[in-house]
Amino acid sequence: MSPLAMDPTIPGTDRTLAPAAPRPVFRSDHARQRENTLNATFRFDTSPRVLTVVSSLRLSDTLMRIRFRADDDFAGFPSISPDDHLKLLFDVDPHGEPILPPVVDGRISLRGLTHRDFTVRWFDSDSWTVDIDFVLHTHGADGHWAADARPGDRLASLGPRGTYLVKDSFDWYVLAADDTALPALARWAETLPAGTAATAYIEVDSPAAQIALPTRADLTVHWLHRGGAQPGTTTLLADAVMEHDFTNPNGYVWAAGEAMSIKTLRCFLTFRTQLTRDNWTVDGYWRRGVAAFDRTLRGRACPQCEAPAS
Repeated sequence: MSPLAMDPTIPGTDRTLAPAAPRPVFRSDHARQRENTLNATFRFDTSPRVLTVVSSLRLSDTLMRIRFRADDDFAGFPSISPDDHLKLLFDVDPHGEPILPPVVDGRISLRGLTHRDFTVRWFDSDSWTVDIDFVLHTHGADGHWAADARPGDRLASLGPRGTYLVKDSFDWYVLAADDTALPALARWAETLPAGTAATAYIEVDSPAAQIALPTRADLTVHWLHRGGAQPGTTTLLADAVMEHDFTNPNGYVWAAGEAMSIKTLRCFLTFRTQLTRDNWTVDGYWRRGVAAFDRTLRGRACPQCEAPAS
């Protein structure tokens, strides 16, 4: 772990943001839109809200955790799974107040606004706060905002609009993530049941970007270091997953990262393993050169890949 992590000299540091032990899992009571024995999908009514920074903690050289409260105390806020995510909007008016998205023709419009999607790292149903992890990259409004954020700073948010729950129905789990998906992987690790067999493959630049992963699961972690290569330019993550032993088909694979670098995993899991479509998710969280990537490649097969001849 980076020497910066848990450093009490960093302004705004709040050690309660990174407990050493996994916390009790809270799941809100929201109706399922669709459900089977392995998974469930949810859709939520949502409206914009304003978030205020409560505290922050530098987890590593590249990751900042920020705790927020909301102007409506997160009334009706859904907390279901590691797939939960919010849109954060970084525009402010001339007085420095967050700009909430307008309603156009009965729908919330994000046109012209600077926004990004973020995993809900943790929702505390007792204190009504939400923790969000920010990658401190040197480009983009989100990284710069997070690096400078102080208690009392405010921004607009929207969501969650929907989420996907993978049930605790599998013998094993493989979790794979790059820097941007590490917060979701960390929530996976913290919410897996005690004793669950799990393996994590995590691509970061160096050991200075590694973080602690509190868990009850029997989790084996493999850190994959880019060693100075630009994010999204290597096949480290996909290669590591494809080398995993998938002999037992009663498992679940969750992989997320740069869309093109992990795209081949969809083909591999579909055609080179015995896993069914309910046994895996490969999610493009971002794409090199594309701002505010909307994850539309999610779940699609790679067109270059064909099923092996029978």
